[in-house]
This record gives sequence, C-alpha cells and structure tokens, in this order.
Amino acid sequence: MTSTTITKPAAGERFDLKAARIGVLINTSSGSCDVGAESDLQALLAEAGLKAEQTWCGGGDEVDAALAEAGKHSLEVLIVLGGDGTIRAAAETCQSGGTRLIPLPGGTMNVLPKALYGARPWREALKDTLADCVVQAVHGGAVGDHRFYIAGIFGGPTKMADAREAVREGDLAGAMEKGVAAIRESFTSTGVEYAFANHSGTAEAVAVICPLISRGLDDDEETLEAAAIKVESAPDALRLAINAAFRDWREDPTVVLAKTRSIEMSCDRSIPALLDGERFTLGHTASVSFVPDAFEALRPRETEGDA
Repeated sequence: MTSTTITKPAAGERFDLKAARIGVLINTSSGSCDVGAESDLQALLAEAGLKAEQTWCGGGDEVDAALAEAGKHSLEVLIVLGGDGTIRAAAETCQSGGTRLIPLPGGTMNVLPKALYGARPWREALKDTLADCVVQAVHGGAVGDHRFYIAGIFGGPTKMADAREAVREGDLAGAMEKGVAAIRESFTSTGVEYAFANHSGTAEAVAVICPLISRGLDDDEETLEAAAIKVESAPDALRLAINAAFRDWREDPTVVLAKTRSIEMSCDRSIPALLDGERFTLGHTASVSFVPDAFEALRPRETEGDA
C-alpha cells in the first residue's frame, strides 16, 4: 500500500486514529460475519468519533480486488473482518507500505486475531482498539511464497484435524500433543530431515514459532523458535503429551529446540504443513526464513505484551 506523509509511530507507541485515513474490508462469506456486521462496525467507528473513508463489503471472491483497490487510497489503517485467508491476504498487502492492520475475528480459526486480542469477540476487540491502541510490529516466517505470523508445523499427514483444532484455540502445545499419533502413523519408516542453528537430524515433525506467541521469545525479538519433535516410541508420545498438558513441552527430551532465523527441511515425500492453521502441501524440500517487521497491527493498550 502507498506510504503517506503522516509521522510513523514506532512499535509500542500510541497511535492517533483521529489523524488517520481508515478503510474497512468485510468478507461477508466468512463464518462470523452476520447481516448486521457492516452497520455494527460503522456504528463502533462513529461512537469513537471516527469514520471510514472507504468501505469494501462483499464475498470471498471480491477480497483480492478490494485489497488492490484499498492500496490506491493511501490508508494508514485497514480494518478487516474475515477469516484467516482474508486476514493473511490483508497482512501481506499491508507489508509493503505504511498501513496498519486491525484484523478482526470473522472466521472459524481466527489465529492472528486471537494472538493480538485474545478471545474477544470482534465487536469487543474493535471497540477496545479504537478506544486506546498501540502499534504492534509483527514478525513472521516465510516458506516459499507462503507467509505465516503465528506458527508453522511441518510433517505428519496432510489432514491433522486434531492439531488444526488446537491451533485454532491458540494452543500450540496441544497441537503437538494431539498430532503426535497422526505424525507417527505417517512417518513410521521415514521423517523430516532438518537443520537449524547447530542442530540437524530426523524428526517426526518440525514446529516453527513466531515471536508474537512464543513463550521462549519476546514479541519483538527478531528471530524464530524452531522445535524438532522426535517420537520413537509409545512412551515417548505419552511423556510428550503429559509435558504438554502439565508442564512446558519445551522441556521434554524428545524436543530439540533453538532460536534461529532459518530452517532447512527435506523428505522423501511432499512435506505437509500447517501455516497459521491452514493446510499446505510443500515439495520434498522446504526452507523457512525469518521475516522482520512483516507488517504492523494495532492492538488495545491494555493487552500489550500479553500474547
């Protein structure tokens, strides 16, 4: 999106919405966008003394065109109500300019909104953000043409329904726990070859965690957290499940963990991946790299540092 002449606040600083050009994009085909979504959103803006200069409201097949059009209006803030795919596209659009994103949970997974706003419904998340907000720099990861801002899990079967559900709830440890059985079933004779930091080997799965949710990283730390998960027996799987449920899964001996800005992976078959809860199938090799300042979001002041 096109940069503007308004002074850019640094990450963590308050953002004056009254001085900003605001746009709104609503994906009406997303699961949580009811018939009153547009009027409710506009009413919340009016209550805060704000008004959207441009509003795009339509189905999923109109999102790309709406984002392209939004890029022509020199917006400082883009409010997006939609599912993970819509929000991912908006985040990628905002990466190239000075537009801050307010991603509201309008779908079923809502991975990024939950990381920024917790379990708030979208109306509450928006109201709190409009009342008093700060700039949140969001670092991410990239694998090929795909970006992720929360976590990527590589390996295991392409259909990891239980792990996907855990990611939807913002529970990465649970995603690992619930995916262990499926991962072992898929890789009984082979695994994912990995190399990151000073570690290399074969694992049933590799998790790459972004600063926004990692307990091992500050949310402004410019690195990723990589974990190789080695499950060789039923007792290993049981212990990992117990550690995930009652302790920190990072302490389990089946987990190789490090801070890194790049991860290399290979396998003798296509590598399945969950990127922010969305399924992808990669090639036989994959490289993950750290993306600093992937985009900037706005979040309520009182939740700063909570993710």
